[in-house]
Amino acid sequence: MEREKDRTASNFEHRQPEGDNRRRLVCRDCGFIQYENPKIVVGSVSQWQDRILLCRRAINPRQGYWTLPAGYLELNETSLQGAEREAWEEAGARIEILRLIAVYNIPRLSQVQLIYGARLLSADVVAGPESLEVGLFDWHDIPWRDLAFPSARWALGHYRDGLGKADHPVQSNPPGDLGNY
Repeated sequence: MEREKDRTASNFEHRQPEGDNRRRLVCRDCGFIQYENPKIVVGSVSQWQDRILLCRRAINPRQGYWTLPAGYLELNETSLQGAEREAWEEAGARIEILRLIAVYNIPRLSQVQLIYGARLLSADVVAGPESLEVGLFDWHDIPWRDLAFPSARWALGHYRDGLGKADHPVQSNPPGDLGNY
């Protein structure tokens, strides 16, 4: 079985297929193109009363830093289901999605991030396997210097800017900022 797997993998090469404008992974035998596309990250800014749910990461990258419950969208789930699942997996949190806050592009990681605003259905949260701890933070107590990712900071700000505004538009990266840190 391992030899078959190695042989199959070795049948692919990076080249520019005819009629395409970039290099792709192409099978030497049949010409099948294995497209490599961006990953979709889904997450939420989840609120209980006036407090925001944050998770302290137990895994790399940025182990020990705080972030929003978020992660990769799984096959066969909607982005809403993915955001709900991530809140449950990382913080034992049940949430109700209220609206899409932002779509962020992080090209160096080939990520598109969909961040939702949500309401926690209970203040009972507990660290999941990817979290060292979880907490509900008042705005002035958020550990801003210890946030793991630029997009977490953006999402928190965009969430707060849109509070109470039914027609607040979906946000994106700050001008010129691609999430490099």
